Amino acid sequence: MIIVKKAGLLTSIQDLGRRGFQKYGVIVSGAMDRLAHRVANLLVGNEEDLPTIEITLLGPTIEFQQDSLIAICGGDLSATINGKPIGLWRPILVKANSELKFGACKTGCRVYLAVAGGFTVPTVMNSKSTYLRAGIGGYEGRPLRTGDQLSVGKTGELSNRIMNQLSRFFTKDIVEEKWQVNPMRFFEMKRGQAIRVIKGRHFHLFSKESQDTFFQNDYTISNQSDRMGYRLKGKELILSEKEEMISEAVNFGTIQVPADGNPIILLADRQTTGGYPKIGQVASVDLSILAQAKPGDRIRFTEISFENAQFLYLKRERKIHELKLGIYLKYS
Repeated sequence: MIIVKKAGLLTSIQDLGRRGFQKYGVIVSGAMDRLAHRVANLLVGNEEDLPTIEITLLGPTIEFQQDSLIAICGGDLSATINGKPIGLWRPILVKANSELKFGACKTGCRVYLAVAGGFTVPTVMNSKSTYLRAGIGGYEGRPLRTGDQLSVGKTGELSNRIMNQLSRFFTKDIVEEKWQVNPMRFFEMKRGQAIRVIKGRHFHLFSKESQDTFFQNDYTISNQSDRMGYRLKGKELILSEKEEMISEAVNFGTIQVPADGNPIILLADRQTTGGYPKIGQVASVDLSILAQAKPGDRIRFTEISFENAQFLYLKRERKIHELKLGIYLKYS
């Protein structure tokens, strides 16, 4: 059992999303930073799609009612257990009645807390993700609140092996594994570099000046941004001529340009279809970097071909598979 002593800014249960229902108008939702979510689960011996707690900017205070194997991945929100700073991207064994708190935001803006066994919340349309606008999934279809109690599922064989190895050193409140994952091994770029984008199907409809602007100028993420999308502020993008469009499917990372000329990057809680011209599509490998950006941050775009984006995606998936295999072998 886990008790939420303090809720934080926006804390919710998320998994890899509610897929297969967009044709009925149901959004995918799921973790914003899917890489951090997946790695956190792997570090505690879970399957990658088990639900984690997604924490945004201002973290909660959580009390563990039982000995728990946890991992924290994503941004750095100065996590502590019983007042002691703890490391990220590694397995951590926590004693019962310990308290996890978060402090100042050092890097990124979203953190993923995985617990061995996952969280036992209802499955709605094949997913445990919280769809906030519809009020379904997760914990009662809403963000976590002070006083909420979360049950933890049964730990699997690998989780038990990790816990058994770490428990040999269990003389203090926590035992942190000495090794950790370097998240940058999953990226072919450094944080702060341009987000790679494939030209969208309507790119040719924009004026030559706007096409150049899109790839040459910085954009600021506005305060009107959320899990549904990042609204960007910058030099306006203009169509060379107006054209009637019908709504069509959109994806995580689709960049639309509404009538005001300021791009919107669609994210985890995006709608199922959109009728604005699509100037670009963020490469899948850069979605996790994008998910860690926050209002006020400046971003810029650079072009990548579909073939290169696909190659980098497959390369990253191989690295995740290598991590999964490495964890299994280490604790065999």
